[in-house]
Amino acid sequence: MKINKKKGILFWITGLSGSGKTSLGKKIFVEINKKYGKTILLNGDDLRNIFQLKKYSISDRYQLAMSYSNFCKKITDQKINLIFTTVSMFHNVRHYNNKNINNYIEIFIKTNIKKIIKEDKKKLYKSKYKKNIVGMDIKFEIPKKPLITLNNNFTESLDSLSEKLLKKIFQKIKN
Repeated sequence: MKINKKKGILFWITGLSGSGKTSLGKKIFVEINKKYGKTILLNGDDLRNIFQLKKYSISDRYQLAMSYSNFCKKITDQKINLIFTTVSMFHNVRHYNNKNINNYIEIFIKTNIKKIIKEDKKKLYKSKYKKNIVGMDIKFEIPKKPLITLNNNFTESLDSLSEKLLKKIFQKIKN
């Protein structure tokens, strides 16, 4: 992938809730910042909390995901790299990103839902309010053609996974 140097790079890390997206984003941040320049790290949950967004219907989620895409485009158009971690459950949103955002790198964290439920670090899947959960009662549209896929079966350390992810990123980006 050839990078447009007049734009920032969007590292769009997607996967089910609890798959390790944000943890991996935090782990790769320093190296991405060092190698590619000014970088910020954000996640979908943080933006939901900042803007007090409490709606979870399918249409609300789609509208929010498109808002995330437009926000990310605005940041990267200003030559700032962005590591953005989000469930991003819709093909249409990722397709929009691919067509409209220069330097879009889609990273899919592939996990087994049963292993996520077993780990359940967020206490999301074992909550008494188990409804409207993507991957359980809301369909997650698995990315069709992510630039990078990383398998997380919770058997490797976060350090090992982040090293693998960085290696894949560096292999894909041609300076």
